[in-house]
Amino acid sequence: MTTLMACHECDLLTRVPPLPLRGAAYCRRCGSVLMRSKPNSIERSLALTLSSLVLFGVAISFPFLAMKTGGFEQQSSLVTGVWLLYKQGMGEMAAVVLLTCLVFPLVQIVGLIYILLPIYLKRSVPFAIQVFRTINNLQPWCMTEVFMLGILVSLVKLAKLAQIIPGISLWAFVLLIITSAAQISVLDSHQVWEELEATDGPD
Repeated sequence: MTTLMACHECDLLTRVPPLPLRGAAYCRRCGSVLMRSKPNSIERSLALTLSSLVLFGVAISFPFLAMKTGGFEQQSSLVTGVWLLYKQGMGEMAAVVLLTCLVFPLVQIVGLIYILLPIYLKRSVPFAIQVFRTINNLQPWCMTEVFMLGILVSLVKLAKLAQIIPGISLWAFVLLIITSAAQISVLDSHQVWEELEATDGPD
């Protein structure tokens, strides 16, 4: 099926025919990539999203880090870290960390499963188009990579003061970042929109 697309760079409207396997369509005016063919996009995206959900559960359920100094060991988790920020009077910072590192990523994962699983099963679900649009809008606010970078900087500074023991949650969080990035790279948004419009119709 031919798709009418506007170039993201110059806004030129172009009719894009069905692409061959691993093919790509380019804008005739500026040469920007309009669309790429991503084989098995739905299946691979769904598998990675389900993996992300499992890793997210592990990341919030087990200790993230442990600090050991002078025979005393203190463990912390992602949730307790947010709570400690709040108790220390940094409510706004705690809210930002909670939303961008926990709430928004979870909403995105659950929302993608809500979208991709029915597409894979050839079913339709209510409000699918609105959910997928919300997921796309939340994408810039999911900052797990920024949070991990901050953790690494803190580890470098604290390593001189105490022994840092990584927990299961830390490794799960690292894998979560990897699976999330892989899911974004393999997901063909154009295919998802076409599937949603075909099953639900325009909303």
